[in-house]
Amino acid sequence: QVQLVESGGGLVHPGGSLRLSCAASGFTLDYDAIGWFRQAPGKEREGVSCISSSDGTTYYADSVKGRFTISRDNAKNAVYLQMNSLKPDDTAVYYCATAFCAVTGTRTNEYDYWGQGTQVTVSS
Repeated sequence: QVQLVESGGGLVHPGGSLRLSCAASGFTLDYDAIGWFRQAPGKEREGVSCISSSDGTTYYADSVKGRFTISRDNAKNAVYLQMNSLKPDDTAVYYCATAFCAVTGTRTNEYDYWGQGTQVTVSS
């Protein structure tokens, strides 16, 4: 069964850090670009970051640039999102998905796989 599973979310104080993981099963991530997306209550889903499958291309939304870092470990079939200096505005459900990735952004189509999401709450 093809699955993406996110983990690592939680409650953190402003200024804190979290590391999200996206683990694949049923397929290998080697040939897939992976995107991280988030959706806050009452807001549209937005692409936060992505990483290409081969040439190391990454993308970061302006709102997270300099604070978030995406990486991948193909040996572990996983992609990570290191989130530092978290702000209340980062509060959302974070999803990983197979995606198109370019330096200008990330997007998915109807054939891409999605995880179930992990909640990130930044609050004092």
